[in-house]
Amino acid sequence: MKRRWARLLTAGLAAALTALLAGCGGEPARDPSRDFTTAESAAAPSTLGYRAMWISYLEWTGLDTASAETFTAGVSAMMDNCAAMGLDTVIVQVRPFGDAIYPSELFPWSHLVTGVQGQDPGYDPLAIFVQQAHARGLAIEAWINPYRLRLNDNVPAGELAQNGLAAAHPEWVKQAAGGLYLDPSNPQVREYICDGVEEVLRRYEVDGVQFDDYFYPVTDEEFDAAEYAASGTQLPLADWRRENVNALVRSVYETVRRVQDETGRSLVFGISPQGNNDNNYNGQYSDVGLWLSQPGYVDYVMPQVYWGYHYTLQSGSDRFAFENIVREWMEMPRAQEVRLYFGLGAYRVGASDGSSTPSDEWSSGHNLADMTDTLRAAGADGYALYRYDSLLRAGEYQALADAERAALAEKNAQDAQA
Repeated sequence: MKRRWARLLTAGLAAALTALLAGCGGEPARDPSRDFTTAESAAAPSTLGYRAMWISYLEWTGLDTASAETFTAGVSAMMDNCAAMGLDTVIVQVRPFGDAIYPSELFPWSHLVTGVQGQDPGYDPLAIFVQQAHARGLAIEAWINPYRLRLNDNVPAGELAQNGLAAAHPEWVKQAAGGLYLDPSNPQVREYICDGVEEVLRRYEVDGVQFDDYFYPVTDEEFDAAEYAASGTQLPLADWRRENVNALVRSVYETVRRVQDETGRSLVFGISPQGNNDNNYNGQYSDVGLWLSQPGYVDYVMPQVYWGYHYTLQSGSDRFAFENIVREWMEMPRAQEVRLYFGLGAYRVGASDGSSTPSDEWSSGHNLADMTDTLRAAGADGYALYRYDSLLRAGEYQALADAERAALAEKNAQDAQA
């Protein structure tokens, strides 16, 4: 049964969270003069049927992985917090570095679980995530980085596992930007990635798969000069690279649809690219406009729009101001069956987005809630928050983060009841 559309939060729960935070001094009084949204009200604002939280590999520092029991307790608390905010989906990073937080026949154990890549912890973290999410009516998507094996010399920590792809298939691997990446032009790589997606979908009752914005790691022509020369293509290098990524995306989509048809489950495949689509197209060779406008690539696109209202570059350009970049994405051609969600930068709360235009919006206690109102007015389909720790383990900014959570819970309660 599709869980995403389940009602997760009553108005009573939202009110209770708001009252609790106010009693702790967490929510400042709302000042209308500090409402930074400039979106015009739509005649009939949409509801946001997708309200998600990203749980990245960085969140593992706050989990006790010593045993299944301690890990379950930590994940249970995370899911409680997500449900209390009125979210309906968690996006859990299951394969950050060509590894897995689950027992896999294709990838080694992630170092996140034991501290050593390839070491079996004796329990299944992904099974725990799935069970704890579904117990609260939360959908769960498996977040996969398709190409990245190593970010740098320190991440993942220690040596890579001998049963990992860097050791087992060095001919598939390229060094770039201080890390290790699978070659996007290699058909065997694409097939292996699809096999990995299918493994997750068949072994676990996840509700979908998401890729983020890690595709080609560099623009350097030497990265794949030999493969380009050997391909015999008449395409320019940039177009050839984009078609390599397109081929992967098409294949993954086909894999997801096939598993859905064979299992009778409702599954989604989405991609969360950068908010600056010029970077996607020219820097990572990701033709997001194609995926958004043509059937057969994705079920949704979720650009990461992490800038605030009135954000201004040093040049004076306000293209990336939240209200403007949302409008830009909403005006892009889109196939009827492809949904458009937006990634919001919860990590900005209490800090800054580096705008040349002074603003204290990220210290208002309700900026994320304001942003969801802008998305409703614009007709967007949903959003996700990057990331869990930014709202639940926010250090010196915890009071502001608590206020943001309460404001979001109030808005989300209205969506859940719609």
